[in-house]
Amino acid sequence: MGSKTALLSVFNKEGIVPFARALIALGYDLLSSGGTAKKLQEAGVPVRDIGEIVGTPIMGERVKTLSRQIHAGLLSRDTPEDAEELARIGMPRIDLVCVDLYPLEQAISKPDATLESVIEMTDIGGPTMLRSAAKGGRIVICDPSDRNDYVIWEHAGRPNEKDFVRQLAAKAEFTIAQYCLMSANYLGQGQYAGVVGSRVPWLAEGFKGENGPQSPAFLYNTGAADSDPLALRHFKLVAGAAPSYNNLCDLDRLLQTATHLAAGFESNGWGRQNIALGVKHGNCCGASAAPESGAGQVALMRMLEGDPRAIFGGVVMVNFIITAEIARLLLTHSMLGTQRRILDTVIAPGFDEEAIDRLQRKEGRCRLFVNPALSTLDAPSLDCERLFRPVRGGFLVQPNYTFVFRFGLEGVQEFGALTKEQAQELMLAWGVGCTSNSNTITLVRNSMLIGNGVGQQDRVSAAELAIKRAKDAGHNTRGAVAYSDSFFPFDDGPKKLINEGVSAILTTSGSIRDKDTIRACQDAGVTLVMIPDSVGRGFFRH
Repeated sequence: MGSKTALLSVFNKEGIVPFARALIALGYDLLSSGGTAKKLQEAGVPVRDIGEIVGTPIMGERVKTLSRQIHAGLLSRDTPEDAEELARIGMPRIDLVCVDLYPLEQAISKPDATLESVIEMTDIGGPTMLRSAAKGGRIVICDPSDRNDYVIWEHAGRPNEKDFVRQLAAKAEFTIAQYCLMSANYLGQGQYAGVVGSRVPWLAEGFKGENGPQSPAFLYNTGAADSDPLALRHFKLVAGAAPSYNNLCDLDRLLQTATHLAAGFESNGWGRQNIALGVKHGNCCGASAAPESGAGQVALMRMLEGDPRAIFGGVVMVNFIITAEIARLLLTHSMLGTQRRILDTVIAPGFDEEAIDRLQRKEGRCRLFVNPALSTLDAPSLDCERLFRPVRGGFLVQPNYTFVFRFGLEGVQEFGALTKEQAQELMLAWGVGCTSNSNTITLVRNSMLIGNGVGQQDRVSAAELAIKRAKDAGHNTRGAVAYSDSFFPFDDGPKKLINEGVSAILTTSGSIRDKDTIRACQDAGVTLVMIPDSVGRGFFRH
């Protein structure tokens, strides 16, 4: 018999048999309950059913581990008095607990879920054992991924034991907090909300905040990160210094734009595109999409040509592999003479070794991130998690922005005819504009962003800024298309665009003066596409 006791009680039995055998090899006696005990016995693993100590389950097996004997075994102190009392009730001291929880999230998400079915799948015994074990200073394993780490730690001689045990206890409390928040949100029908996160390990020491006095900053995972391949935790830094708060904000904004563009082109039947984006302060200053049949160079060059001045020192994201040739273009295309472009961050599905060598800067000032999931962006890639925004004294919550514009959507009105090229350019303008700070008007020509008039307090100023940025970058606006993230309250905004030669405009309807906008476009021979503001408004990060 071993000198230590482990209690195993898991809903998901996968991997529990080899772990149980590893525990026996480490000198543990095993206690288990119900289905877990049966699974181990069938595999020939020596185990004692906890029911032999605490009695058979009651209340239709709803009460199995909610026993004072079990919790005495978990909470007892290492004193002669507690040892004597445990002996009196016939309960060994429990040194390790391996427990997972009923899958409450799955129960809630079922289409036919009812209050009764959710309550039936709400675990009580598991969280109670985990909390008792954590309070009692026991080894608490609530995540299957920690089982092998524990065995390795034992074989290594239990280094840093207090810290190791404390971190496992903290993880158990965190898991329970997530679980309870989920239950409260469901039972309260939205009355209660919150977010619980765990610090991303590779950024555990913190990083530079938005401004110096706001350091250190941290990145935390929520439960959604486990199932989302585009969650920031899945981006691997392959070169360069640790990212800052601003870098990660830019990365997140780029994901919004890239996924909306991928979803928009797919939803309109145009297939996958090579997408190249560049941002400064969260807003696109370069963007292009080209058919995936190419190698990415076309999209990249157009993106860089959009605003060569603004992209300098910016953040770039593409959905194709960066080769040595593409790296060369990133640094030199549209640059004068032998000048090289400086970039802060480049994000891609992958880099070849020569590309990494070319893009690296002194002191790690160019960060290179890899995430293979970028190569398969499509409509399901959109972020569907609720958005939380801190405000003084609380936080705001709203659904994420997942609207995707499609020319065949109900309510879309077209005044005039679009060529396929114009329609695709409007899609590019929409994807950029609806993920830029409003008010926004976005200009696209030759399948590239030429002017993004973002963050303006009125729509005329947004139009003027988009035009100015295009001209400052040396572009001709004649024949360009424009997107406005909400309706024009007057016809002065459209007339600004028309006077600069814009050939098509995508906007929303809902102004009492929509007829003036329609008339101005028709009189000038400009194709106008409108979608109801209540459906397609593109305000972002208000």
